[in-house]
Amino acid sequence: MVLVFGKKKKLTLVSFSYGMCCGGDNRNTGPEDVVVKVLYCGICHTDIHQAKNHLGASKYPMVPGHEVVGEVVEVGPEVAKYGVGDVVGVGVIVGCCRECSPCKANVEQYCNKKIWSYNDVYTDGRPTQGGFASTMVVDQKFVVKIPAGLAPEQAAPLLCAGVTVYSPLKHFGLTTPGLRGGILGLGGVGHMGVKVAKAMGHHVTVISSSSKKRAEAMDHLGADAYLVSSDAAAMAAAADSLDYIIDTVPVHHPLEPYLALLKLDGKLVLLGVIGEPLSFVSPMVMLGRKAITGSFIGSIDETAEVLQFCVDKGLTSQIEVVKMGYVNEALERLERNDVRYRFVVDVAGSNVEAEAAAADAASN
Repeated sequence: MVLVFGKKKKLTLVSFSYGMCCGGDNRNTGPEDVVVKVLYCGICHTDIHQAKNHLGASKYPMVPGHEVVGEVVEVGPEVAKYGVGDVVGVGVIVGCCRECSPCKANVEQYCNKKIWSYNDVYTDGRPTQGGFASTMVVDQKFVVKIPAGLAPEQAAPLLCAGVTVYSPLKHFGLTTPGLRGGILGLGGVGHMGVKVAKAMGHHVTVISSSSKKRAEAMDHLGADAYLVSSDAAAMAAAADSLDYIIDTVPVHHPLEPYLALLKLDGKLVLLGVIGEPLSFVSPMVMLGRKAITGSFIGSIDETAEVLQFCVDKGLTSQIEVVKMGYVNEALERLERNDVRYRFVVDVAGSNVEAEAAAADAASN
């Protein structure tokens, strides 16, 4: 079975035989390929961008999903890292050139020839297809083992949301206990930002546009402080107080109010995908030697690291598990920010025939 986005930008359930998707076969299992039976797949805000062509590069029909956890059911003859029965994860990237500087530095997510998990074309000329499907065929390089002690449905959001906040904290040297950090936006990525930063021993301030998430941020996620960005007095009182801000907001927003919160040499790290320019006046950066930078998911090595980090620190993502037939509603709720904090689709546990019939009935 697959969930296919068409030009109407709604997902349609399609039942198919093993290996069949979107009218064509998944590629044959190559010598270094792993065939994964999908168990769970997270829903990311990027799936909305792709489904609705916000970035102008969507190709239909499309099978989304890039927070994939599944069970290995077949391996190619040269696969040494995984065996049948292993529980593994697949994230945003399923291919790279392996020759450029980023690839040689094991930060393949910055390869200019990287291949996305879906809405892309693989080296064999076939479209890549994501985790809203029964199976995936993935090169072993882009597969990570889910460590013991981490439930598969809990692991799914860590393959994107988790590593997306872990990678910049590690890369920019922001792992020292005692740092004061801000998390701007409390969605799927933001809630993991709070948890990871707190586990590193940081004082964490959640910054949001309203006070409605204050109790959740402080009582449930363990944030130390909460700032409402529209409260001018509170924002002014917090000026020059933060070592870094992880900006997870995926829509256009001003940067200047948040730059003012940073200390000397503070960093504003952009993580949200936004299809229009952001702006600021240069003295906001110059007068504090501040940096505006960005980070994109994380490497395969960092993905394995964050999974083990979460096991070691006892961290879990906060999720709502849904069936395949609920995905359109889940996407609509995600767009309204009506989820705490990540939807995860129970792919293997879905009754595709019954849900396909219900979806058809609802659309007629």
